[in-house]
Amino acid sequence: MGTTAANISGFRSARFGMSEKEVRAAISKDFNVKAAAIRSENNPSEHTQVLQVKVPDVLPGGGTAEVSYVFGFKSKTLIQVGVSWSKQTDEKMTPEQLFSNASVLRAHFMTAGYKPDTVANNMPINGGLLMFRGGDEKDHTTMLILQGTVAQGENNQRILTPTGLMLFYVVDAKTPDIYRLSPGSF
Repeated sequence: MGTTAANISGFRSARFGMSEKEVRAAISKDFNVKAAAIRSENNPSEHTQVLQVKVPDVLPGGGTAEVSYVFGFKSKTLIQVGVSWSKQTDEKMTPEQLFSNASVLRAHFMTAGYKPDTVANNMPINGGLLMFRGGDEKDHTTMLILQGTVAQGENNQRILTPTGLMLFYVVDAKTPDIYRLSPGSF
């Protein structure tokens, strides 16, 4: 069998373990954006730093997305990349476009060689649907979440109206490099 194994090492030319300076250079290279287009903020609860940039057609024909790069609390290196699509990232975004983007990405991930025992898809979760989750040999994780409002349809069918799509590439989903209170401190 000539199947390829998934290798989650970051997003485009931004790689896990890169410094902020290296990721800024990767963002400029990948999306042809000026340094001023890259916003930086801190996540006060996780004590992480986040770089964010809005990019049209990260997914061809998918509308404008916001790409977020998260740097670890201790390592200060890239630990997670998120891509999100919603009305906040693109005022022309529709529920149909979000569902289409989710379907295209899920189909891609389902054939990308993730470890079979890590793969989950189409699972209802609080506030939406886990379209895909999978891991590679290093336990790096990809998650695709279609967010939305759920209503009861005929025959108790749950009907999801998409309001956002979130894609995450995570270096360590089980024990992320974020601030945590030490055990026994409270």
